[in-house]
Formats: sequence, structure tokens, C-alpha cells
Amino acid sequence: MKANALRRGMNLWPPLLFSGIRIRNISDDFRAVDVELRERFYNRNYVGCHFGGSLFAMTDPFWMMMVMRNLDRSYTVWDKSSAIDFLRPGRGTVSAQFRLTDEALDDIRANTETEGTRYLKTFSIDVMNEDAEAVARVTKTLHIRRKPDNRSRIGG
Repeated sequence: MKANALRRGMNLWPPLLFSGIRIRNISDDFRAVDVELRERFYNRNYVGCHFGGSLFAMTDPFWMMMVMRNLDRSYTVWDKSSAIDFLRPGRGTVSAQFRLTDEALDDIRANTETEGTRYLKTFSIDVMNEDAEAVARVTKTLHIRRKPDNRSRIGG
């Protein structure tokens, strides 16, 4: 699926749509994703700030998707764990800009050279307010491994 079609489809995906989360851009090479969350009556918490679950949801699927799209089919990529640190009240429109670097992909490839080797790669993303201040920091750990090569087992 092309990046723009995926972006349109994900913007209709209920967990993002009903939280008010909008994907503004997915680059053609799946190395950059820009997401925003506008403050609405339905995504504010008890004290009038962005609901923490919405801040977390706006960052949830992207690192895994970006890594999967930049590795070949010989890799398995899964979310392993996530954590969020709330740094200041989130008000107004908040955004997150994901950037997957060559260095991160090289690190993954170097640590998964042997098939079946499990590698845990951690990524971080800051959710920023309109004044370019971080309101939350989300850390995501991915479980990545090379799939076993089954071609040698065929007929044996």
C-alpha cells in the first residue's frame, strides 16, 4: 500500500479517528510520519488538558510500521513495550514528528544478522505543543528478529 493511501485509511481507523488524531504526512519511503491531535471537548481529561490515552495513542503504531516498511520480509517486528512520561499539561494542538534514520536501520540489521536472533530496539518521541515544548515523551521498544530461512527445509 502506498503511503498516502495508508495515511487516508489510518485517519479513518476508529482508535485514531475517535480520539481526534490526524496523520498529516507519511513520506513515500515510510521514514517520516507527522501526527497531530487538536484539543476537543471529547479528548480532554478531568482538569481540561489532553487525555493521556489520546497522547499515547497518537504515537502508538508508527515506529513499528516504519521499521516494518523499511526492512524486508525476512524480519518480524512486534511492539514489545511502551512507556509515557507526562512532562507538562497538553493544551491546544499537539504534534509528534517521527523520523527513522539510516543509523537506526543499520543498527537493527547489524544486531539481527543471525536468523532467529532477537533484538530489542528502543525509540523515543516527544509530543510537542504549539510553543515547541514537550508535553509528553513516549518510549517504545520493538522486538525484531530475522525469520528462519525455511527454503532449506523444503523436501527434506
